[in-house]
Amino acid sequence: MNSTLTTIKAGIGFGTALAITISWSINKSILWAIVHGFFSWFYVLYYAFFKG
Repeated sequence: MNSTLTTIKAGIGFGTALAITISWSINKSILWAIVHGFFSWFYVLYYAFFKG
């Protein structure tokens, strides 16, 4: 059970970092980077399917 929680936390952290990086490279805005970081994997998937 403990390793599952660690894996989930790592995935959430990676998704947040990825969303912030993508957002910053496109918008160059810290506000949008924070907003997209909050939505993390949802923004990453949106970018992958509709922008990429």
